[in-house]
Amino acid sequence: MEKIYLDNAATTPLRLEVVEAMSKVLLEDFGNPSSSHSFGRKAKNNIELSRKNIAKILNASAQEIIFTSSGTEAINWILRSAVVNLKVLRIITSRIEHHAVLHAVDALQNEFDIDVDFVRLTPDGAIDLTDLASLLSEHKPTLVSLMHVNNEIGTVLDLSRVATICKEHQAYFHTDTVQSVGKTTIDLQAIPIDFIVSSAHKFHGPKGIGFAFVRKGLPIKPLFYGGEQEKGLRAGTESVHNIVGMSFALELAQKNLDTEQKYITELKDYCLAQLMEHFPDSKINGGNDTFYNLLNVRLPFNESKTALILFHLDMKGVAVSRGSACQSGSAVPSHVLAEILNENEVKQPSLRISFSHFNKKTDIDYLISVLKSVGTEVK
Repeated sequence: MEKIYLDNAATTPLRLEVVEAMSKVLLEDFGNPSSSHSFGRKAKNNIELSRKNIAKILNASAQEIIFTSSGTEAINWILRSAVVNLKVLRIITSRIEHHAVLHAVDALQNEFDIDVDFVRLTPDGAIDLTDLASLLSEHKPTLVSLMHVNNEIGTVLDLSRVATICKEHQAYFHTDTVQSVGKTTIDLQAIPIDFIVSSAHKFHGPKGIGFAFVRKGLPIKPLFYGGEQEKGLRAGTESVHNIVGMSFALELAQKNLDTEQKYITELKDYCLAQLMEHFPDSKINGGNDTFYNLLNVRLPFNESKTALILFHLDMKGVAVSRGSACQSGSAVPSHVLAEILNENEVKQPSLRISFSHFNKKTDIDYLISVLKSVGTEVK
């Protein structure tokens, strides 16, 4: 049986070069970075070179990059810091954010009684920037938290425009860039964003490591305590091999960005053309102008069989998803699709297909052939 992986929005396979770089660190540079002897200094040097490399790619300063265990940790730290340290009284976000944002906002509202406003969405799931500006016209200390690329439908936020709107209204701007770092260019000197977050496993790096960008001069404090690592902002012995792997994966992603973006875009276009040829009544969730590596399609299959489609695909060796991997196994429909589709549409089977440079057109051909057989079985 063939095995086809088309769930790269959930996680990506590691590049071989990254595995080799991490293995070298694990075997040779195993010292504790906080130790003063040569073993510790070598490990610390690996961390700081990685930090400088990431900062250079994002056009930031090294001191603005703080390593975390994940994008989720970074998001929770930033949102809590905004309330506790920056004294914001309101968070503006959207109802289609990742649950790392939505659940953190809920917790902060319950704990600190902050105001929470949800910006309106356009019919295809994009942020209504006119409504954002209207919400910000009510002047109170505010953090805006809106994701750059939606992880389920691939809608893309205009970072420059939102950052400008926020600055015009003296609001802080945090954006979840987990789905976009390593897949597009982000210039943090050109765009006045206050906070971004990233996770290495989304750009062919290791799991269990991420980072936060915190604009220089913002007075934030640690999420938890116990050590002076990361300038006292993130206690705990650093995962040196993961940090090196993340930095190298991002470097390779940036080096190959133009070539791989063109290749993946062609794959997505081919997949869309094949879907429309064989399933002409399919609909694209999120509209036609979504991020180049992600396609969320609503298939014209019987809604009573929606839950079985992923099972059938998996049994045939095809890995796709219905939405965020963090919601796998849930019987509740995607909260993202529930916001942009009507009651009948959201019951229909929707698949999130996400691509990487490791995929080939033959993967798409196999997916289509399996969907055709599945469609016959589940209609």
